[in-house]
Amino acid sequence: MSLHSQVILAGLRWHDRNDIDRQQEVRPTMKRDRLHSRLPVMAMALTCMLWYAVSTGAQSAPEQAPLILHMLDYMAVDYPEFVQEGVVLDAEEYEEQVEFSEQVQSLLAQLPAHPEQPTLLQQAAQLVALIQAKRPGSEVAGLATQFGADIIRVYNVEVSPKHPPDLRTAASLYQSQCSACHGTQGQGDGPAGASLDPSPSNFHDHQRMDQRSLYSLYSTITLGVEGTGMSSFRTLADEDRWALAFYVGNLGHDRADLTRGAELWQSDLGHDWFPDLRSLVMVTANNVRAEHGDDAVPVLVYLRNEPERLMHTAETPLAHSSRLLRESLMAYRQGQTQVAQELAVSAYLDGFELVEASLDTVDKPFRMTVESEMLRYRTMLKNGQPTAAAESQVGRLQELLAEAQRRLERTQLPASATFFSAFIILLREGLEAVLVLAAIFALLIKAGRRDALPYVHAGWIAALVLGGITWLVASYVIVISGATREVTEGVTALTAAAILLYMGFWMHRRAYADRWHSFLQDQLRDALSTRTMWTLAFVSFLAVYREAFETVLFYQALWIQAAPAYVSVLGGLLAAVVALVVLSWLILRGSVRLPIGLFFGATSLLLALLAVIFVGKGVAALQEAGTLPIDPINVPAVPALGLYPNLLGVALQVALILFIAGLFAYTHFAARAVR
Repeated sequence: MSLHSQVILAGLRWHDRNDIDRQQEVRPTMKRDRLHSRLPVMAMALTCMLWYAVSTGAQSAPEQAPLILHMLDYMAVDYPEFVQEGVVLDAEEYEEQVEFSEQVQSLLAQLPAHPEQPTLLQQAAQLVALIQAKRPGSEVAGLATQFGADIIRVYNVEVSPKHPPDLRTAASLYQSQCSACHGTQGQGDGPAGASLDPSPSNFHDHQRMDQRSLYSLYSTITLGVEGTGMSSFRTLADEDRWALAFYVGNLGHDRADLTRGAELWQSDLGHDWFPDLRSLVMVTANNVRAEHGDDAVPVLVYLRNEPERLMHTAETPLAHSSRLLRESLMAYRQGQTQVAQELAVSAYLDGFELVEASLDTVDKPFRMTVESEMLRYRTMLKNGQPTAAAESQVGRLQELLAEAQRRLERTQLPASATFFSAFIILLREGLEAVLVLAAIFALLIKAGRRDALPYVHAGWIAALVLGGITWLVASYVIVISGATREVTEGVTALTAAAILLYMGFWMHRRAYADRWHSFLQDQLRDALSTRTMWTLAFVSFLAVYREAFETVLFYQALWIQAAPAYVSVLGGLLAAVVALVVLSWLILRGSVRLPIGLFFGATSLLLALLAVIFVGKGVAALQEAGTLPIDPINVPAVPALGLYPNLLGVALQVALILFIAGLFAYTHFAARAVR
C-alpha cells in the first residue's frame, strides 16, 4: 500500500472515531404586559440568531470535505500511474482507487444539504464509473481535479492559510518535531527513522515531491499516517502546520532555484499565475511546469520561500469584481445558473461595494451607473436571458470597472478625497444609530431614570466590541463572505425595525397622557421596568451593530486605496466622530426640552420612520445577498430613506406606513373617546 494511500485511510479512520478529538476543534460554528415580559428572552434569542447568521455562512467546511479533497488529490496523482491504456499495472493500488472513489460518494452524501449537492453526487458517480471502466488517466485526473475545485467552492473549504506563515520559526520547528525521523536535511535518514517501515519520506525526492502541493503536505501533517511512524500533528497550531508544509515543500530545491525564481518574479513573471496564497498552496511543481513552462518552477520555489510577497500583489476590490464576473459568465455558459448568480452577487458585495464611498467622492453618478448595471446583470441571470445577452452585459461591466479603476487613479486617492470618504462613511453609517440612541437617552432622562442609562451604554458598547471581534475573526480566523455580511445586516435591520415599531407605538400611546400629572411620577417610572431596560439596551445594540462590521470593511478598503496618505483617513474618521458626538448632543438637548406630550409624539413618529427605513434597508441587504428576489421598478433610489427601486422593498414599506398610520389613528381616537 502506498504511503499516500495510508494517509487517506488514516483520515477515514480518524473520521470514524474522532468524537473526542472533535471536541478539541470546535470553532466558534399581543398584550402589552405579556410582550414586555418576553422581550428579554426575545432579545437573547435574536442575538444568538444574528451570530448564527454570520457563523453559518462563514464557518469552516464540514470535516468530511478535507478528506474528500485528499482522496481526490490521491486519485488525480496516482491513478494514471497504476492504470495505463486500460491495463491495471498494480492490482492492489487499483482496488484502493475503486475503494476511495466509493468512499468519496459516501462522504459526499454526508455533507450538509446544498442546491449543488446533487450535481456533485453525479460527478462522484461519474468518477466511480470511469475508474471501474479503467478509463485513461488523464480523463480520471481531469474529473477529480475539477470535482475537487467544485467542492472547495460549494462548501467554502479553507485550503490556504489566512496569512503567510512565519518561515523564520519553521526551521527550528522542523528540527524539534520532524528531524528525528526525516533527518536534519529532510532526506529521510533520521536516527529514529532507521527502524521504521516504510521509511520516512525523503523530501529531496523530486519525482515524488513534484506531485505534492503544499495543501497536500499540510493535510498529511494534520492527519498523520496510521500504521507508520508519521503521527498526527493536530496538536500544533494551524499556522505551525502550514509553516512546516512550506518548509518541507522546498527542502529539495537548491539556492540556484531560489535565486532564479527571485529574478523572474522581479521581472513580473508569474504575477498572474500566483495572485494569492490559495493559488500558491494548491498547485504542484508538475502543474505549473505543464501549464507555464520550466521557468514557472523556480518562481514557485521562490514564493514558497517568500510567501509574504503575495500580500503585495493581492487583488484590488475592482479586480476581484472583474474576475468573479468572468467566472460567473463561465458558469452561466455551462448551465450552472445558481453558481453564476452567487458569483455575480459576490462580485458586487466582495468587490465593488467596498470602493463605493471612494467612487462617490470622484463621480457619484458614475458609481450609481455601475451599481445599476451590476444589478441588471444579476436580474438577467435570474430571468434566464440568452447567453449572448449575458456576455454583452459582462463586457460592458468590465469596461465600467476598468473605467472606475482609472477614475480612482490606480487606487491612489488624493488626500482631500480620502478625508471626505472617511468622513462620509462613518457619518452615513452612524447617523441612524445616533437617532435611535438619542431617542432612548431622552426617554430615560424625561422619565427621571438616569439610573437606566448604563443599560443603554452597555448595549452600544457591546455592539462596537462585537463588531470589532467579528472583523478580527473574518480577517484572521474564518472567511465571511459579502453575502453573509448582507444577510446579517438584513436580519439585524428587520429585527430592529420590529422593536422600533413596538417602541414607537408604546410612546405614541403616552403622548396623550401628558395631562395626567401623576403619569411621570408613577406610571412611566413603573413602566420602565428592568425588563424594559434590557429591551432598550438590545435596541441600542442592534442600532450600532447593524453597521459596525460593514463600516470596518469599508475603512479597510479605503485604507488600501489611500496608501500612503493614511493621515487623511484617520483625520476623516476623527472628524466624523466629532460630528456624530455634536449631533447626538444637539438632538438629545432638543428632545429633552420638548414638552412631555410633544416629546412622546415626535419621538414615536421618529421611531416609526426609522422602522420604515430599516425595513427598506433590510430587504435591500437580503436582496443583495441573493436571499430575496429582486423585481426592479421605476422609482428613484433614496438610500437615506431606505427606498430602493425594487418591488418587494417598496411594497413592504408602503404596507408598513399604512399599518403605522392606522395604528396611530386608532390610538388617537381611542384616547379622545376616553377623555
